[in-house]
Amino acid sequence: MTREMRRVTLLIFAMFFSLLMAASLIQFLNADSLMADGRNPRSLYDSYKTQRGSILADGKLVAWSVKTDDKYQYLREYDNEAFSAVTGFYSLAQGTTGIESALDSYLSGKNSSQFFEQVNSLLSGNPLAGASVYLTIDPKVQQVAYEALGKLTGAVVAIEPATGKILALASTPGFNANLLAMHNTTVANNNYQSLVSRTDSPLINRAIGGELYAPGSVFKIVVASAAFESGKYKPSSKLPNPKKFKLPGTTTYIYNSGEGKCGSSKPKVTIADALRFSCNIPFAELGIALGQDAIAAQAERFGFGKSFDIPLRSTASEYPTGMDDAQTGLSSFGQFNDKVSPLQMAMVSAAIANGGVLMQPTLVNSVLSANLAVLDRPSDISLGQAVSAGTASSIKDMMVAAVSKGVSSNGRIAGVKVAGKTGTAQNGPGQPYTLWFTGFAPAENPQVAVAVVVANGGGMGQRGFGNLLAAPIARKVMKAVLNK
Repeated sequence: MTREMRRVTLLIFAMFFSLLMAASLIQFLNADSLMADGRNPRSLYDSYKTQRGSILADGKLVAWSVKTDDKYQYLREYDNEAFSAVTGFYSLAQGTTGIESALDSYLSGKNSSQFFEQVNSLLSGNPLAGASVYLTIDPKVQQVAYEALGKLTGAVVAIEPATGKILALASTPGFNANLLAMHNTTVANNNYQSLVSRTDSPLINRAIGGELYAPGSVFKIVVASAAFESGKYKPSSKLPNPKKFKLPGTTTYIYNSGEGKCGSSKPKVTIADALRFSCNIPFAELGIALGQDAIAAQAERFGFGKSFDIPLRSTASEYPTGMDDAQTGLSSFGQFNDKVSPLQMAMVSAAIANGGVLMQPTLVNSVLSANLAVLDRPSDISLGQAVSAGTASSIKDMMVAAVSKGVSSNGRIAGVKVAGKTGTAQNGPGQPYTLWFTGFAPAENPQVAVAVVVANGGGMGQRGFGNLLAAPIARKVMKAVLNK
């Protein structure tokens, strides 16, 4: 063999070896993520040979597997539609979503932490059983949240402020996951197409993403936080109080709700009263004075611009950039191009409730193998100090006033001090409003932070407002937590 032939032969062997190693490393290093990918049909079909682990909420089964007589051996079953935004579905026809997808490797027994169980199953011939996932969800609170939303299109997120544990995550309309889990793929596909074709989009998880919403006046919490963090303002700081305000460089005027002055006829109004009465003009003035960079930095500290794995993947909330003063003014009371998820607004309230510390939100308490060995138990994770303890205390007091003697009055709970803020966001000429409430209770020792969004004006077009529709839902959810 000539020297040239040896070089070519060695080069070909090296190329094949590199390809083999690359493929092996990819499959080894990314085994868990490849197995968890709901688009992986081989993983999905193989997993039907395993008794898939259950999903539980405080001991209540919300998803489980039953033995069948068909070739797939096990059928997935679900409790009810209230949990659909959390569990998602596990389907031969459509793959997986929700917790079923995010923790598929554990549920199907294919996670690397289950290696010895896999080996034992192989050697003994006994079937492999998947791990069970124990959620942070309180099933009673989840049911209350779902039922409180009723036929409205919207979402609720309730968080334990000190830990980030999610107590409720509901999105309406929900869907019956049993209709997608059936082994008759023709029927399952027809059921899926029926859901996809609905104009109310039940497969979208509105609690964490999909279509983000204009926050309206709940965003004033972020702007007030930025103001106090700047050191230039405090709750008693006063701003001009005109009946109308001309946006800089434009011929456009903005108004407070009711088109009068904020709170009284006095020429100036405090930031505390501007939040209590939810006045747009003072917050536009404040936002322009602060500048978009200060507001953006504060929004980022609350989690804007970031996507969170809870372990469901959330859509990052957005505070716009490159604005002029007029646009900054609009953005300062939650208009222009501000876009948020209910999860994000619940995180803002949770951080205020937690002395300014933002916690990583999570849906998972633990993952246990079939023999009850702990495979995963997420710890509480701090995402940092969103605002100082002093700012958090000031914002809390202002939110308490908004509920007790302000425009967020429908968040009141008898015998409980509630901190809260409503919002009614405009979406363009003739478009229905988006309605909000976010807050926490009890204010002096917070056990729950909540965010509620009601889309499409709650069926009332531009006649609905946050205190009318969103606040009563939040009140029911907070009471469900406090009355446990």
